[in-house]
Amino acid sequence: MINNQFLVFVKKEFAHVLRDRKTLLVLFGLPVMQILIFGFALTNEVKNASIVVLDQAKDHQSQRLIGRIGASRYFDIEGAVDDEEAIEQNLRSGKVKMALVIPSGFSYDLAHRNKAGLRIIADASDPNTANTLSNYLSSIIMDEQAELNANVPVPYTIIPEMRMLYNPQLKGVHNFVPGVMALVLMLVCVMMTAISIVREKETGTMEILLVSPFKPLLVILSKAVPYLLLSLVNVGTILLLSVFVLDLPVNGSILLLLAESTMFIITCLSIGLFISVKAQSQQTAMLISLMGMMLPTILFSGFMFPIENMPKPLQAITNIVPSRWYYIIVKSIMIKGLGFQAIWKETAILAGMAVFLTLVSLKNFKIRLE
Repeated sequence: MINNQFLVFVKKEFAHVLRDRKTLLVLFGLPVMQILIFGFALTNEVKNASIVVLDQAKDHQSQRLIGRIGASRYFDIEGAVDDEEAIEQNLRSGKVKMALVIPSGFSYDLAHRNKAGLRIIADASDPNTANTLSNYLSSIIMDEQAELNANVPVPYTIIPEMRMLYNPQLKGVHNFVPGVMALVLMLVCVMMTAISIVREKETGTMEILLVSPFKPLLVILSKAVPYLLLSLVNVGTILLLSVFVLDLPVNGSILLLLAESTMFIITCLSIGLFISVKAQSQQTAMLISLMGMMLPTILFSGFMFPIENMPKPLQAITNIVPSRWYYIIVKSIMIKGLGFQAIWKETAILAGMAVFLTLVSLKNFKIRLE
């Protein structure tokens, strides 16, 4: 009898969600929009940056270096300039981000002095971009130097060999997709659960549900189950977009990833339940869900700002943010291809958070409305 009643309540909540277009837009439109925005627009990679070249040498070696820079996916050579005043004008107008000055006698210096100078001028009004582009250009120049020195023995030369594991092309999508998964699930699960229960309070139907023979715990669970299933659909959507649109394969176990995602969703639903217990209006619940969950997820999960660079008190605060642990789990499974033995600690922390928040929420849930 109880099982039948529970299924009826779950079906009723599904029907309420599916006929509300605004709710459907938040549930399914938000994940797609965010994964595409973060995947294509908001990335820490700098590609196709405009650059001008002042080639005062105009010799074979300088043309070879310019051709190498132009062939890179990081730079677009806007053209050659005649003097440094033109460089300053281009940088001041914002048309280019960087300029390269190749002095006269470039090939002569390489051949007779075994060294030659170059000047890199960058627009440092955006210091992060300037630093990134300078590193890119320096790397291209070092590759050119290594190729020139391939047949020339240089005593006591130390040549470091770099190997980028898990993300050899240094794509930003490897960092943003796990972060977006944590952000989307946190916002959707917490906000939808909190609003759905508070809505019942405002409309007066919660009081009817509580005086029914149906147990209050099952009332709450019947409202959480639909959002759990719909959130799993969101996880599947994000994974499909990641693989087929953003070219980011899942290197680990998909079943393990879905199981960990389910654990994180349950944790988020517990937070939404706690907010619904304390909030008295849908506006309050939405404000707390958006501001209280979005900012900690963006700031303290580690996918936008490295936790290691934060002051010690802020590093301590990150330990109570569930999205931080889920972000680590997704990167470990999806990017590194690791198994449960590598993420058991994070899984245990999420499970503990889910149990604690659920117990606190149920203890503070009032079966009589005042």
